[in-house]
Amino acid sequence: MNGWQFARLIYSIYRKGGPLPDLDWLESLGLVAVKIGQMHALRIDFVDREKCLHLAKLYRRARPVPPSAVTELLDRLAPPGFRAHFGQIDEAPLATASVGQVHRAWLNDGTPVVVKLVKREVREAFVQDVASLRRLLRFATTVYPKLARVGDPEGILEDIETYTLSELDLRHEVQGHKTLKAIATTLAPKYNMGRLAFAQLYPELSNANVLVSEYLPGETFDALLEHEKLSYDDLLALFYLHGVYTFVVGTFHGDIHPGNVMHAHDAIYFIDTGYVGQVSPRIRVGLHRFLRALSEYDYPTAIGALQAMSLTPLNTSASAEFTRLFHALYRDFAGKTVAEVSLTRQMMQTIKLAVHQGMHFERSIFGIIRSFMYLDGMVLRCRPQAILMDDIRRLFVDLDPLLDVATAPDPSH
Repeated sequence: MNGWQFARLIYSIYRKGGPLPDLDWLESLGLVAVKIGQMHALRIDFVDREKCLHLAKLYRRARPVPPSAVTELLDRLAPPGFRAHFGQIDEAPLATASVGQVHRAWLNDGTPVVVKLVKREVREAFVQDVASLRRLLRFATTVYPKLARVGDPEGILEDIETYTLSELDLRHEVQGHKTLKAIATTLAPKYNMGRLAFAQLYPELSNANVLVSEYLPGETFDALLEHEKLSYDDLLALFYLHGVYTFVVGTFHGDIHPGNVMHAHDAIYFIDTGYVGQVSPRIRVGLHRFLRALSEYDYPTAIGALQAMSLTPLNTSASAEFTRLFHALYRDFAGKTVAEVSLTRQMMQTIKLAVHQGMHFERSIFGIIRSFMYLDGMVLRCRPQAILMDDIRRLFVDLDPLLDVATAPDPSH
């Protein structure tokens, strides 16, 4: 993807009116373009609903590997003797995604499973596109330095690069599954983790290119949203579970878009756990304090939380100006529905305001903002008239960001 194509892509997403983005053309630009499209699929706060629903198709559509080539790919990429463990592997995919596809299969004892296969050819092109786009963004931020401080497009690109490269090695998914499941077990005595479940994996039949896991007879949150079948209570349960990981531990599912969460057996399953995000205690505790204060409309505490997260303290005059502008930004926030005021948009405007006044935040904050962008976007599609801050206030009260997490599993092992 060159600079002109990138500019055309962004214009096709942000322009008012006109035709919807050409998804075939977008996919032809490569994986970076698909990831950018997916990120905007839930931005109903500033991209119109029809366009968001159109971009959401990118979660579940991709060019599949032809059925005739699946057997050859498995023989070449799977562990030695792989096919001998199966009674049947469907050559037609059950689902396709930007980095891989999933096939129904049955083990020799009749156990239903799915086989995930990575499209290896996308990695090299993705790495090249990221390098090209990074050069373009560095040029843009050199010409317009304020872009680097306020928007930090390189930080956003780095976030996309990190989680996508993790997705492209399925061993990371096995490790992420192990880490998140162990954290849930560790915290279950204090927190309500009963709705969360994890599919059984078969690491002995898996490697970097192929992953075998339990077949789940359910639907993703994306599919449920598309058919207007997602329960708002289930969505609030997801908020709670993600909040436990994010604010209590600081280790969380790093790509929690609606295609990576399933509802099956009346449980919520985290899938595609290839990227496990992490934030420092400064961000973990600070964001909890900030969001809890917002949910209580306690703006002085929210301002203090933001200043505590900043790596650069504000002087007295800058702090006073930030306080004035913050109160102006949140003047009409209390009691508003997500259709009226998106939490994500409000958070992004707040960070922009803070940076304008001289604050500086760790780049790990982008992973958290992205995860809340996904969750907030799901609410906009599921219950646009919800007053989200009122509905999740109890969540922040119940979570303890100062919990001693020394016993939580180290995700690097």
